[in-house]
Amino acid sequence: MRCVFVQFRCQPGKTYNVANDIYDREVVSELYSTSGEYDLIAKIYIPEDADVGHWLTEKLFDIPGISRTLTTMTFRAF
Repeated sequence: MRCVFVQFRCQPGKTYNVANDIYDREVVSELYSTSGEYDLIAKIYIPEDADVGHWLTEKLFDIPGISRTLTTMTFRAF
């Protein structure tokens, strides 16, 4: 499994709806509310054989209320 972090910027007033929709899809390991430029951050494990962009697009990025995302890939842990 490959670990990625995805930050979500939500449309005003939609953060709770987006968070609930993300949880309903049962694809995130952890989900947090954040301060700053983005509203939510999710820790997600993606199968090694999956294309990250396609996987995220199919599983999460069609949720209504998301206005922008930022995906951070991770590499080998120390």
